[in-house]
Amino acid sequence: MKALLMPLRLYYHRLEPALERLPFDLVALLARIVVGSVFFRSALTKVDGLAISQSTFFLFEHEYALPLLPPVMAAYLATSAEFGLSLLLWAGLATRLAALGLLVMTLVIQTFVYPEAWVTHGLWAIGLLTLLLRGPGWLSLDRLLGRQVPSA
Repeated sequence: MKALLMPLRLYYHRLEPALERLPFDLVALLARIVVGSVFFRSALTKVDGLAISQSTFFLFEHEYALPLLPPVMAAYLATSAEFGLSLLLWAGLATRLAALGLLVMTLVIQTFVYPEAWVTHGLWAIGLLTLLLRGPGWLSLDRLLGRQVPSA
């Protein structure tokens, strides 16, 4: 019985406390880079040069077909959001707002476009929720600006 308890004792008294002391900042930075990359790369597929590609308009009209937005408006909004919010995540600027925007986009994609891709969307949501709830970490413009802006 003691032989079985030894690994548990090591886990609960040594490993778990050591992991609790590791900084969250590296996890937040990784989440910002990876999740931002998913959406930024998606945005790149929607443009041709500096304009939205014709294939993007076709996809928003026929495959994505959101119920409340006209396809042209949805194409512009989605592409702009993917570019802009990804850049904000990478910079760690207005991180929580950027994460919220991309989380809403993820929920729309999950609900109306690709409901069978819930595992992928769930992984995106985990990263975005982590940033939304815990913030961008130390290496971010949010942290730098938060120290510079006086409170009211």
